[in-house]
Amino acid sequence: MTNTNLRRVAVLGGVRTPFCRSHTAYAELSNLDMLTTALKGLSERFALDGMHIDEVVGGAVVTHAKDWNLAREAVIGSPLAATTPGITMMQACGTSLQGALGIAAKIASGQIDCGIAMGSDTTSDAPIVVQKKLAKRLIEASRAKSWGKRLAAFKGMSPAELAPVPPDTREPRTGLGMGEHCELMAKEWGISREDQDLLAYESHRKAAAAYEDGFMDDLVVPCAGVFRDNNIREDISLEKMAELKPVFDKQNGTITAANSTPLTDGAATVLLASEEWADSKGIPVQAYLTLGRTSAVDYVEGEGLLMAPTVAVSDLLQQAGLALQDFDYYEVHEAFAAQVLATLKAWESEEYCRVRLGRDVPLGPIDRSKLNIEGSSIAIGHPFAATGARILAVLAKLLHNGGGKRGLISVCTAGGMGVAAILEGVGTSNAADAGQNESAA
Repeated sequence: MTNTNLRRVAVLGGVRTPFCRSHTAYAELSNLDMLTTALKGLSERFALDGMHIDEVVGGAVVTHAKDWNLAREAVIGSPLAATTPGITMMQACGTSLQGALGIAAKIASGQIDCGIAMGSDTTSDAPIVVQKKLAKRLIEASRAKSWGKRLAAFKGMSPAELAPVPPDTREPRTGLGMGEHCELMAKEWGISREDQDLLAYESHRKAAAAYEDGFMDDLVVPCAGVFRDNNIREDISLEKMAELKPVFDKQNGTITAANSTPLTDGAATVLLASEEWADSKGIPVQAYLTLGRTSAVDYVEGEGLLMAPTVAVSDLLQQAGLALQDFDYYEVHEAFAAQVLATLKAWESEEYCRVRLGRDVPLGPIDRSKLNIEGSSIAIGHPFAATGARILAVLAKLLHNGGGKRGLISVCTAGGMGVAAILEGVGTSNAADAGQNESAA
């Protein structure tokens, strides 16, 4: 029988490792190392040692073939009960948020009572692949029955075949990297270098203040002797930022190392549950995950690669019956400052909202003082699959501490996709009806 009485999905909180620039503090760590550390921190914070969790879902974007069962291996290495299943999945930068939405759907429908969404990424431990011709030779040699045949497999091999194939994050359909695609977006939307630098500057200032104010204290656990994100620049200067050269379009570009996210290592987790489960464990509810949406754009035919969140948010608001201004907090992932600014500009554009989003009037502007108020990815860093869980935990805590009614999450991903979600505060007047609107598919 189908259960039509959907339950509210509680976000109980999250724990992550500090995020570190690649090839620095975590240079010797793997995704499994960091993810296990984050899970241990979550277990300690919420007294989960030895406890069975119905599902743990997450993964990594840059990963080795040996990590095909990453989520389950992280569970086994953690204090959680060995009966806890681990499900490995990936949707680029939206991985852990998408994992949370899947868990939420199951909690809402009564299939499970609790779950952990998580993600990890490292480009310090990126897999190095051999050339295809060499791979064929190695396979042939491994199957040979004699030394002579093994040696024969390498006959005629050239030195060029020994060159490793480094990881490639360019879009397979266009051959362009994410930064190159974002440069195209910046030009299309007329995003200035000055506005990008200012957004990045504010990200660093807010993130530094979040540590000084103690906001990060229960969200971050030490890892490999590191206690805080090492990309944050408390002394950042707009003047020095202005001196940097463009990275992706050296002649006419506006995107620099300072107004982009750095390559980052780290892991993040977040605990979700039914209200009944949370109450039985004595864990207070921070917020409710009420609605989620995934969208995609046809970037191959010219749409902006990172513009899909504009569509996801529009669809989400329409389904929820809300306006873009009906939120106390906006968490918009800062893949690039230009991406955030293009997204905001698109929501204000009458033509874009009419032609692309099918709306009679623009979504309109947001109150910028409510945007990423504790800093975001440009300052904190962006280990691809971990970012969604980081943002979800931050927004839940903001709603819990600040008493806000609603928060909106917007995450762009590779492949021209976007993931969006709505969180409701515990004291929100219509929170009692939030479960009826659950759509976390």
